[in-house]
Amino acid sequence: MAIAMGGCASDGNDPEATPTPTSSSSSPAPTTTSPTPQSDSDIASEAASALVAKYYATVDRLGQQPSESLGALSTVATGVQLSAQQTALKSQREANQKQVGDTKITKLDVQSVNLDNSDPKAGKVPTVQIDVCWDVSQVDVVDATGKSIVSSSRPDTGWTRLTVANYHYAANPTGGWRVATGQDLKKDPCDAS
Repeated sequence: MAIAMGGCASDGNDPEATPTPTSSSSSPAPTTTSPTPQSDSDIASEAASALVAKYYATVDRLGQQPSESLGALSTVATGVQLSAQQTALKSQREANQKQVGDTKITKLDVQSVNLDNSDPKAGKVPTVQIDVCWDVSQVDVVDATGKSIVSSSRPDTGWTRLTVANYHYAANPTGGWRVATGQDLKKDPCDAS
């Protein structure tokens, strides 16, 4: 009996007993990776940052087109910032002045995100603080004759910290953002674009 079993065993030199690789016609199963879902803070940060770009473009446009209604400001600003921009643009228009050129955002740094929406009526709403480095080297303000009224000492670049708030967060978490306040910062100037 031992001899019969020995005859069936292979010493590894038998070509018939060595397994040969076979090719398979089936493809490996595709691996699906789903993107990591964004956090609420990331979504708020992106929405507020996009609003800041829209805010600067809107203020520029209203400064360049004195006949356009200032109502567009309410789509990008609220509270103190809305009042400040309305006052500045009204004064510019009353003096027959207009802006030429566009403000460029050279850097935008989100500093903080607070999504506390516990009391919107009392002003406790989600906010995003964003430091913006702006470049006005290509911006002028001219009088009715086309003469520049911009001081030669005006800096071409600077930093402003904007607080962007969403008083309608519960109903509109991405589209309800508005610039609520702005504070110029004493920081090293950023590079002009």
